[in-house]
Amino acid sequence: MENKKILFVEDSPTMRRIIGNSLKKLGIKEATEAENGVDALEKIQKEDFDLILTDWNMPEMNGQELVEHVRKMDKYKSIPILMITTRGMEDDVMTAIKSGVNGYMVKPFTPELLKKKMIEIFAV
Repeated sequence: MENKKILFVEDSPTMRRIIGNSLKKLGIKEATEAENGVDALEKIQKEDFDLILTDWNMPEMNGQELVEHVRKMDKYKSIPILMITTRGMEDDVMTAIKSGVNGYMVKPFTPELLKKKMIEIFAV
């Protein structure tokens, strides 16, 4: 998993720092951050990624909209996507899965839980 290139999308600078630090603890060397879905789409068009971690609630383009855009792109229609959000209701989980996410994790989380979710996604 250490050699995976990850894009993480989060509008909160504090949460971006937490996710970035968690990825470093897991040995991930190539992690790129984006502030929202629009920023993420721009980065996706310039670089190749192995996994996208995205928040749901963001300005300009939220996580669900980002997932729907990514799934329409030939190059990324099967990329693993993990939604990391404060929204933990069953309806939210089902909506995210229908949009095309491969996994769902509710904040707050530990680096260990993030690792577990990432291993689950890559094992499929």
